[in-house]
Amino acid sequence: MTTKIFHGDINPTDFAQALIAEFNSGNLAVQQIGSRDEIVLQIATRQMRRSGGKTAISIAIKKVADGVSIDVGKQSWFGVAASLGTTALAALRNPFSLLGRLDDVAQDIESLQLIEDIWDTIDQVSRSANATFELSERLKRIVCEYCNTANPVGVSNCIACGAPLGNVQPRTCPQCGFVLKADDTRCPNCGYTL
Repeated sequence: MTTKIFHGDINPTDFAQALIAEFNSGNLAVQQIGSRDEIVLQIATRQMRRSGGKTAISIAIKKVADGVSIDVGKQSWFGVAASLGTTALAALRNPFSLLGRLDDVAQDIESLQLIEDIWDTIDQVSRSANATFELSERLKRIVCEYCNTANPVGVSNCIACGAPLGNVQPRTCPQCGFVLKADDTRCPNCGYTL
């Protein structure tokens, strides 16, 4: 499962509506469970599709402090693999059989690109709402270890007691938006090396 956190003035419904509009057509159907602050979408091939194998993927979208967390699950693609295998075996026996399975092959290739297309749609929504992997201004506060006063980012000493703030500046992973600890050299969410 891949998780990304978008910080900004955005909510789960914005992402869910865009994904439904993009993928609830053709051979794909989208099912929504939940609403408002926590939504799960399942994008899957329709039961009565005309071509290609079966595939399904779940997307969990939930509200977090000043943003939205999105988990895209692993794609279930055994039906696609079976369909591609059938096409390959048929082509070995009779190369002209490929002509009759071109729709299947095209649909299977489209299904294999589904996760990439989902992330592209999510990225478009986040860009249009100016949501990024950067912390929001409200979350960019440093709490003094000595007096527990919230300080703005960038100050070197506590505004209340004057204690040095050192390396406690908050930051996020540039790859997925996960909030990192000061001493993290690798993102615990996506594994990105900082």
